[in-house]
Amino acid sequence: MKIAVLKEAAGETRCAATPETVKKFAALGAEMAVETGAGASASISDSDFDHAGAKVAARKDVLKGAGVILCINGPDPESVAGAGKGALLVGALDPARSAERINAYAAAGLEALAMEWMPRITRAQSMDILSSQSNLGGYKAVVDAASAYGRAFPMMMTAAGTISPAKVFVMGVGVAGLQAIATAKRLGAQVSATDVRSATKEQIQSLGAKPIFVENVAGIEGEGAGGYATEMSPEYQKAQAELVSGHIAKQDIVITTALIPGKPAPRLISDAQVASMRPGSIIVDLAAEAGGNVEGTVSGERVDKHGVAIIGASNLARSLAADASALFARNLYNFLSAFWDKEQGRPLLPDDDEIVKAIRLTQDGKVVNERLTAA
Repeated sequence: MKIAVLKEAAGETRCAATPETVKKFAALGAEMAVETGAGASASISDSDFDHAGAKVAARKDVLKGAGVILCINGPDPESVAGAGKGALLVGALDPARSAERINAYAAAGLEALAMEWMPRITRAQSMDILSSQSNLGGYKAVVDAASAYGRAFPMMMTAAGTISPAKVFVMGVGVAGLQAIATAKRLGAQVSATDVRSATKEQIQSLGAKPIFVENVAGIEGEGAGGYATEMSPEYQKAQAELVSGHIAKQDIVITTALIPGKPAPRLISDAQVASMRPGSIIVDLAAEAGGNVEGTVSGERVDKHGVAIIGASNLARSLAADASALFARNLYNFLSAFWDKEQGRPLLPDDDEIVKAIRLTQDGKVVNERLTAA
């Protein structure tokens, strides 16, 4: 089985394989082929891949006869035309917003596997690209906020007087939010956090932060399928807005991380709430690419409103390319190796497996995923 690793399009710094995973795939019996320059933006040279046992070549040679194609983002269908019929295309394929491209993969005979639709179950944790990349994103959001903030994070007691600690408020306590809390605490900030899922209160407290939660709104837990947050009732949204408004006005830095799978990001902070913050405050919106949690967010840009900087964070994992690539590549390896058949020397994906059913988009020339066919 030949496994091809593609060089990503301009703007993407990560690579879908590393010398570590190349060696691991080779140990399974796979033939590894890496496109020239695939790892350059992630500080991985062609010679690094060569020494790990991969053949480094142009894309057409890498794809020729490949049974598996590893990528970060879904490639242009025409650019992978040289792959073998029935080849597995494995990566973050953005199926909800890429119907035309997914149809083209089906027409080309590729079996497209969207890793971002990996189910949140125990045996799939090591395969979860959203978690591995969000973890880095949460860390980088706080680092970027600290860089943009014109004051120190920790309390400092000096002969000239005391500097108060920065107040950091994290909205949305998933993987990114938890890492943001932990990072802000390590930097010495006074940290608080909120989430629509009441079960996260203990997680917030375990990291030494103060939970900010709506009380006395019965029967609303915010827990959606697979552990993701879901949309809230109008009653809860109103109560949360009132609670958060008073809290935000006292904060120096706000990190928003709220996402709802397959839908635009929920609006958490209004323009009026931004205006209530003191000049020099920072907001980092990790949901910028999905429309933003903050009114006025522009994806990939910094916008200054009412003296407050709103940073529309766009895939922060890309700014930590070496680490992000290492984690992403391990996710891909963990997935494929879990289904690897030693006798046949390739991964076998059972139709009735819950992981396979969740991430398989196309098969035998058709779009087969229920989330796409039902749309």
